[in-house]
Amino acid sequence: MAVKLRLSRIGRKHLPYYRIVAIDSRKARDGRPIEILGNYSPLADPPLWSLRTERIEYWISQGAEVSDKVKALLKEAKKLEAQTK
Repeated sequence: MAVKLRLSRIGRKHLPYYRIVAIDSRKARDGRPIEILGNYSPLADPPLWSLRTERIEYWISQGAEVSDKVKALLKEAKKLEAQTK
C-alpha cells in the first residue's frame, strides 16, 4: 500500500474547504482516509490552516508521498514558526 499525504475536499459548492489526510494512493480524492492530519481553508484572508506536524513527520518517515500543495503548506508553516521564535 502506497500512502499519500494530500488534500480531501469537504466544502460545499463554491466554498472549498479541505482536510489534509493520509490516504492510500489508489483511493478517490474524497475516499476514506487512514488519518486526518489537518485542515485548510483557502478562501479566508489570509488562508487558514491547522497541521498536526508530528503526525505528518511520522507519515513522511514511513515513506508517504506528499502532494505539491501539502508541501507548500508545510513550507509556509515552517516559515511562520521560524518567524515567531
